[in-house]
Amino acid sequence: MNPLLDNIAWNTLSGPHAGFATGTDRARRYAPGFSPIVGFANAGHPDLDDLIPFCAPGDHFYCMDWSGSAPAGWRIDLDSTMFRMVWQGAMPDDDPALDATPLRPEHAAQAVELAALTRPGPFGPRTPELGDYFGCFEGDRLIAMAGERMCAGTLREISGICTHPDYQGRGLARRLAAKLIRRQLQRGETPFLHVMRDNEGAHGLYQRMGFKDHREVVVRVISPC
Repeated sequence: MNPLLDNIAWNTLSGPHAGFATGTDRARRYAPGFSPIVGFANAGHPDLDDLIPFCAPGDHFYCMDWSGSAPAGWRIDLDSTMFRMVWQGAMPDDDPALDATPLRPEHAAQAVELAALTRPGPFGPRTPELGDYFGCFEGDRLIAMAGERMCAGTLREISGICTHPDYQGRGLARRLAAKLIRRQLQRGETPFLHVMRDNEGAHGLYQRMGFKDHREVVVRVISPC
């Protein structure tokens, strides 16, 4: 398995997404407006104090692969685990019947609203700038979306997979994710994603689609205090 995957946040923020990030040579975060994710050169012993100059009041960050105690000046607001999953399935079929619209800056408010309602993971108004994002619309209303977030080497994350509760059961988000997976495989990339441990429905769906568990990892929401 690609070793970049085991510290994917850092390898993304210090590599392909360095232009979307800020920080030091030991700790980096996505810039405000993007997903509130942080990464550390040493994920098991993060240099949290290095982030202080790049924090604002009220900031909360998602931190992966670290299970130690919070140092002075920081608190752990949420402590859980998630599965990091890697695609091992076949090439998804083309889906010409799917009416998928590329999301643009003018869709940002609707995308943030849908993410706040469905909670697919950390999301900001500029998150769709991190990769390809597609949505399904009912009239002018965004009802489902999926896109790309972290990346390093040939690894490319599928993220933001969600459907408005009023439109669930149609397979819209799954079909959007399959569209992204197909595009990534055609580019020679390896799709991966994250799913919370207690989200058994989504975990099972991703397994049926062709993702396999790479490993279970710690995920925390942390904030300076």
